[in-house]
Amino acid sequence: MAEISKAFVLNNGISSLIGPKEKGGVDFDSNDTILGVDDAIPIIDYSKLTSNDPHQSSQAVEFLGKICLEYGFFAVTNHTIPESLINGTMEALQGFFDLAEEKKRKYETNNAMDKIRWGIGDVQHVTREFFKIVSHPHFHCPTEPNVLRETLQEYSKRLREVGINLVRGISKSFGQEESYIEKAMSLESGYDFFTANDYPPRVSAPNIIGQFPHNDPGLLILLVQNVSGGLQLYHKGKWVKANLNPHWIIVNLADHLEILTNGKYKSTVHRVIVNNEVRRVTFPLFMGPSLEATVSPAPEFVDEDNPPAYHGMTYKEYLEANQHHVIEGKSCLQQIRL
Repeated sequence: MAEISKAFVLNNGISSLIGPKEKGGVDFDSNDTILGVDDAIPIIDYSKLTSNDPHQSSQAVEFLGKICLEYGFFAVTNHTIPESLINGTMEALQGFFDLAEEKKRKYETNNAMDKIRWGIGDVQHVTREFFKIVSHPHFHCPTEPNVLRETLQEYSKRLREVGINLVRGISKSFGQEESYIEKAMSLESGYDFFTANDYPPRVSAPNIIGQFPHNDPGLLILLVQNVSGGLQLYHKGKWVKANLNPHWIIVNLADHLEILTNGKYKSTVHRVIVNNEVRRVTFPLFMGPSLEATVSPAPEFVDEDNPPAYHGMTYKEYLEANQHHVIEGKSCLQQIRL
């Protein structure tokens, strides 16, 4: 099997909270450091994964499979989304956040299943403004500013294409046809949503938690942000800083890929550390199954030595349960483990 080639770029320029000692008995508060470590982040060259050269694409698939097993997160380079579109998307998002508050409050709601949601959160005195939009199977978007809908719709289309090709590569990485996950999860009607986050500059009291450790629902999370840094990913007892080129796509595996593979591929625990001297805007895509799809361990990942490790439930049921984040000290993913 191909050895993982890793790269690290220095910084030049709806989620399920994790209770203590989840994820294999790990205590996230023990000997923890807010600063994180500068370990390398695995890199997937998208142009090789989608290459028409069978040898090149098969090597990329093998590489992707090993990264998913050993890390559960990676960065995507040489993708097909123009930098101008990424920059325009970030400008449009900032334009929405800069609107007068009364224009945004019409989207304020406590129902996680609403198609457009806006709100303000506070973690340890860190203010985070956010809005969520459902982008697939039908696209929803606020009406202001004027450029927002057209820009986000084009960006959503381009990013979903990248996500679908990653899902196809992952399907092939565990020996199935490339459409395996698409068919099993009914991705033609898959329920995808974006959550835009706006973190204001914080010069005083830097390096504090902006979002606590958590898993995310869905299959893959594809993130872009306007600046490098802030996100940390948990790997082998360490918090790895994702200080990467803002035009790269940061991908982490989510809960429903873990459930589908019966725990072979793990949902990535991650958190946000606020240490930015400039405004930080992030725009993750939560790429998920159809709301009606029942997700349970697939037969290909179940045998006498590996019995089913999760209860099956529809994606809609999971998202509705996930609104409560932690129940009796357990995240949603932990609650459905057998």
